[in-house]
Amino acid sequence: LNMLCFARRSACKVLAPGVFTRPYSTSGYKWPPLIRDTLRTGKVGDTAEVRGWVRTKRTQKSINFMEVSDGSQTRHLQVVGDAHLIKDVPVGGSVSLRGKLVASPGRDQSLELQLSEVHIMGHCGEDNPLQPKHHTMEFLREIAHLRPRTNTFGAITRLRHHATRAVNEYFHERGFVQVHTPIITTNDCEGAGEAFSVSTSTPNSPPASTSSPSTSTTSPPPPPSSLSSLPPLKHFFDDPAYLCVSGQLEGEIYACSLTRAYVFGPAFRAENSHTQRHLSEFWMVEPEMAFVDLQANMDVAEEFVKYLVSSVQHTCKDELDFFTKRVDATLPDRLSRALNSPFHRISYTDAVALLEKSGQTFQNTITWGEDLSREHEKYIVEAMGNRPVFVHDYPTHIKPFYMRQNDQDGGRTVAAMDLLVPEVGELIGGSQREERYPNLRDAMAAKSMPEALYGWYLDLRKYGSVPHSGFGMGFERFLLFVSGIKNIRDV
Repeated sequence: LNMLCFARRSACKVLAPGVFTRPYSTSGYKWPPLIRDTLRTGKVGDTAEVRGWVRTKRTQKSINFMEVSDGSQTRHLQVVGDAHLIKDVPVGGSVSLRGKLVASPGRDQSLELQLSEVHIMGHCGEDNPLQPKHHTMEFLREIAHLRPRTNTFGAITRLRHHATRAVNEYFHERGFVQVHTPIITTNDCEGAGEAFSVSTSTPNSPPASTSSPSTSTTSPPPPPSSLSSLPPLKHFFDDPAYLCVSGQLEGEIYACSLTRAYVFGPAFRAENSHTQRHLSEFWMVEPEMAFVDLQANMDVAEEFVKYLVSSVQHTCKDELDFFTKRVDATLPDRLSRALNSPFHRISYTDAVALLEKSGQTFQNTITWGEDLSREHEKYIVEAMGNRPVFVHDYPTHIKPFYMRQNDQDGGRTVAAMDLLVPEVGELIGGSQREERYPNLRDAMAAKSMPEALYGWYLDLRKYGSVPHSGFGMGFERFLLFVSGIKNIRDV
């Protein structure tokens, strides 16, 4: 740092011996205007400069039209100009435009740009995969590096951005502290063994079989053609380590110290499922709260979801209108029911009874003690008026070790809850955590959780234990719920 400042001291101000700082301008950087801001604040007759990518171009006898987007909003800017200005502009290319804002006769816009100058900043070949026509979602997954330029994925990205902001605002306003938990860990939070292992290869060793499900890191990574010659794997940290399944256990550390904490970060599951609702890598929102029981936990989860829905309705109106027109016409009604109706609550036992008495023929039969499948979740939601439903108090043996055993049935069930929502199924899973040291130790032993590895987790119950609860929400599943998109790989 000192060498850097010494080399650039002519542009630095001395604060103290050996300490320098660059000159700071209070005016800041003058950002080029976005199309969104130009259309929001511009007036007829204003001169405007915009930059973006040409989405479409069409020609008439004496005048040409272009639609230009910079990704800042759903609607494009219509540009009109003489043929000699527009004829050589490539569809898909990037441009810098200057002109005058004029009233637009178009139905969905009040202003358009009367072009006076155009500068082509980046050309685009005719082999561009994104032609101005309809593309299927399956095709767009094959060109994931280009699909954010489409209307659908631009809207998804902006929706995700604003939903992320709303998550952080909700917890900040309520006194939560965000904590960053390890991505590489020795914990398997769910205790299901569905974690990716982190290993390294031994140089110059004989090839190993590729049948192992473990995820390895190699330096440098081999090309795909030589995957079969990978050397054997060994533990980088001497002991097994995994990509995190959840930040919950570490989140409890901070909830039991700072009262309210939340984790918002990536999680990884090596679950061999390829449905439209599963990902191997995804983001989780995981609040943990001291002095909160199961009922209050459900209250918080309901308030949280309603806050997020209300927030994106306010900040992403154009995007939600787009999804309603292009993806799911029932979206406004679904969001309205979620926002304006109380979430129903039903015990697992009553939910199973409801399914057994339904008269429906399910592909997966259900009896007490079995986990609910997607078809069961769907029926329960529809039976409850097609609005969000909490199912609570699940059988102990189908839930993880850390959930509090219910006293009223001798530990046959745990104080767990799942939030089921229309079209998506399970959105949130949570519980009151087991705060009693003997009960937690017995639950760990029953599920073969090594006390030597999780001794620190027991210590939280040994030294100043406190009733506490929390939940996890798959962020991508929330985006499915508020967008109407069907495949989780597309959000």
